[in-house]
Amino acid sequence: MKQNRSFPLRQLLLVLLIATVPMAAHIAPSEAKRSHSKKASKSYKHPKRHHGRHPKGGHITPAPPPPPGQGSDQPSDLPNVFDLLSYGAKGDGESDDSKALVAAWKAACSVRSATLRIPPELKFLVKPVTLHGPCASDIVLQIDGTLLAPRRIGSWPKSSRYQWLNFKWVNNFTIRGTGTVDGQGSNWWTWSLSYQMYSINQRKMKHVPDMKPTAVRFYSSSNVTVRDISIINSPQCHLKFDSSDGVMVTNVTISSPDSSPNTDGIHLQNTRDAEIEHSNIGCGDDCVSIQTGCSNVHVHHINCGPGHGISLGGLGKDKSMACVSNVTVENLSLQSTMYGLRIKTWQGGAGSVRNVSFSNVRVSEVKVPIAIDQYYCDKGHCKNQSEAVAVSGVKFDSVVGTYASQPVYLACSQDVPCTDVDMVGVQLTPASNSGGLREALCYNSYGKSTGPLLPSSMDGCLRSQSDFLRRIARSHDRGCW
Repeated sequence: MKQNRSFPLRQLLLVLLIATVPMAAHIAPSEAKRSHSKKASKSYKHPKRHHGRHPKGGHITPAPPPPPGQGSDQPSDLPNVFDLLSYGAKGDGESDDSKALVAAWKAACSVRSATLRIPPELKFLVKPVTLHGPCASDIVLQIDGTLLAPRRIGSWPKSSRYQWLNFKWVNNFTIRGTGTVDGQGSNWWTWSLSYQMYSINQRKMKHVPDMKPTAVRFYSSSNVTVRDISIINSPQCHLKFDSSDGVMVTNVTISSPDSSPNTDGIHLQNTRDAEIEHSNIGCGDDCVSIQTGCSNVHVHHINCGPGHGISLGGLGKDKSMACVSNVTVENLSLQSTMYGLRIKTWQGGAGSVRNVSFSNVRVSEVKVPIAIDQYYCDKGHCKNQSEAVAVSGVKFDSVVGTYASQPVYLACSQDVPCTDVDMVGVQLTPASNSGGLREALCYNSYGKSTGPLLPSSMDGCLRSQSDFLRRIARSHDRGCW
């Protein structure tokens, strides 16, 4: 009897237990979501992602793009993405977003495989800043919006007129994106032109800055990649690498008006193992400038113009030591530039330029397509000096197209002549506005030429050389390597 009465009670308890299971299942996801959100907001430890980098001797591996649909209003969905808006930036192009950028950098710098995101369709006004490492590995600065430099010269601190966005001591670092870095340099160009016009009257120009800033500068950094972005209107140089190694620049657009003075596109100094490729560069000065201390540099598939072309130098200024070696420049197109391929050194300098190759270059209405100038002077007058930076092992191969002023200009030092200079298949004809055929100008240059060559005057441009002349070049090399 007791078993018969207790059985319905156990059955009733079982029915009640089953009835509560759907309700628990309904509540559990909500509780789990709140628990996950709390954990995500407290921790920045994430699995490593292999973003693009450029190890020495290796190839760049593109980093994966952000997942589609990730708006700047949802930064918490990707915990290793540090959105600039989350750090107080306004993005209206007028408010000062410098502190927000520094704060976001500090946060991203401490996390492996982190991305600092500049969101699209917004403009962020940033004053001169230094974003320094060392950071955790594989940091990405994703620029999809626009970064603006201060427009007024007076708003730049005197101590920060060397560069605008300065990256210091960073390794395995990538800048990429679809956005723009705008140096807003027109006021600086106006000051510079005014200084040239009225430099005699010092009273009128006493407030002219003696230094103009570079837009983006890397100092003492390694394995750095800059890709896909646009850098425009810098007060001076657009992209500079100083004392760095393992540099990759690919698919960038750099531009400023032809009237902007001293605005190099890409500037390398004391930099090794650098590759610049598949980019469009047009500015007021050199498209690519390669300075002292550079070695193992590869420049290829570049469209250049306007500007001063591809330059090595000026080297040896103020009797300084200059050393450049192992430079390959190939597969270029240069339009309406002042120079095409140029090596320029100051009288009185020391050191050497050696093992330089220019090949497969097409020029169109370039004033002087080929130039070696060991009497370079950017002043009204420079003192004649016997010492010089030695130039040896330079090859011009398959340089074809039209010139507007003079096809070839080789002005080598009287005491330290250019040696082992080769010309192969150079074909240069006068442009329609050039005034007709001009002769090649060559002085104290030694090497060999292989035809057919145009103009035909290049056949006697390079003299046969002796071992004595080669020894002169090698004696200068000892101070470099």
